[in-house]
Amino acid sequence: MSAPAPALEELRQVCQPQAKLASRNGEHWAGRLYMRRVSLRLTRHLVRTPVTPDQLTWTMVWCGIASGAALLIPGLTGAVLAVVLMQLFLLFDCVDGEVARWKGQNSAAGIYVDRLGAYLADAALMIGIGFRAAGSGFDGWVSLGLATALGVVLLKASTDLVDVARARRGLAVADDEATRPRSEGVATARRLAAAFKLHRVTNGIEASLVLLAAAVVDVALGGLDATRWALVGIAAITWVMVPAHLLSILSSSRLR
Repeated sequence: MSAPAPALEELRQVCQPQAKLASRNGEHWAGRLYMRRVSLRLTRHLVRTPVTPDQLTWTMVWCGIASGAALLIPGLTGAVLAVVLMQLFLLFDCVDGEVARWKGQNSAAGIYVDRLGAYLADAALMIGIGFRAAGSGFDGWVSLGLATALGVVLLKASTDLVDVARARRGLAVADDEATRPRSEGVATARRLAAAFKLHRVTNGIEASLVLLAAAVVDVALGGLDATRWALVGIAAITWVMVPAHLLSILSSSRLR
């Protein structure tokens, strides 16, 4: 007879540490809002199985890549499937860490694949939007999707390279306080950007929802105009964010 499933509250104390959930950079807003409630119920059953955290992380990676590929399916079907797969990506992104904490199976390889999966998922979705906007052809829309994917990767890399730089200098991981810009002007600009939340569309989860809304408009009006405008908007925000994010990092205490 297999061991009974652990109580949810016991799991929560071990698998969902408050320090991580409270961190501005450590937890996606959708995780705090609803996915952590869902993930804990799945984790409760998975911890009783031989499944490993690394297997769950690879499942997350493939869900993210598949979300971008789903956009090759025209109409609402592809857009809805992309949203579903991106939500599964988020679910497994929560579950793999929870299972790892409960089983004590944290590994450097798992962290590496988890970060790689975040790069691949968001880039795949942006590339998928480009192909979707192009319709049956291969034109400038595909190039714009590729450019947007590059910008998204640069945004993620500029954040992760802070940890690389600090580790090479023998410094501890930067806390949330260190992310605050020393320049009052940069800090004000950052607060304004945060108030409008436009930067969130550079993330695959939010971008998939924007694209679904665009797909609904396209079905209602015919054509691909809404999808194309959505891509233009996401691309513009992404490439405004790239230098702005770099400036924010260099003007903060993260590299000191």
